[in-house]
Amino acid sequence: MKIGVLALQGAFIEHIKILRELGVEAVEVRLPEDLAGLDGLIIPGGESTTIGKLATLYGLVEPLRAFAEEKPVWGTCAGMIFMARDIGRDQPLLGLMDIQVERNAFGRQVDSFETGLDVPALNNGQARPFPAVFIRAPRLVAADEEAGVQVLARLEDGTAVAARQGHWLVTSFHPELTGDKRFHQYFLELVRSTT
Repeated sequence: MKIGVLALQGAFIEHIKILRELGVEAVEVRLPEDLAGLDGLIIPGGESTTIGKLATLYGLVEPLRAFAEEKPVWGTCAGMIFMARDIGRDQPLLGLMDIQVERNAFGRQVDSFETGLDVPALNNGQARPFPAVFIRAPRLVAADEEAGVQVLARLEDGTAVAARQGHWLVTSFHPELTGDKRFHQYFLELVRSTT
């Protein structure tokens, strides 16, 4: 299995490190040709406007959309914003998932927090909460269940923070910063089931 991590900006090194710890070949993706031969792709957290502008500059937007039609893609934090159809403002997006996302929904950098999430889809996810790190994080405002979007995790107040639609996955938080590999394992299972 070979997984790419979009390496235009943001926390791509941390994802690559975890994938390699899980015994998976992981490569940095910066140009359209880097998508060749990949079984899946992670779009990391960072700054969604910058990621969108750089993806446009490097001619990656359409190749990423074409890749995502066939292969699993997981967006974390800014990656979730980049994958959404609607974010309530104009910036370059892949527009893959039938979700509406609010950027910086939890406040500024100083408002960052960590909390344990019950994620039944994860291995032992109800008995052992997932340590979710939120940094200037977005939130799912709406998820189109009729289009097949399934919410995977919510905060205690009901705010949706993780979802899946077919072979696409998004999380508001940064699983790569925790040392808990269960979300990466979940994504790899998703990749295996579609190859």
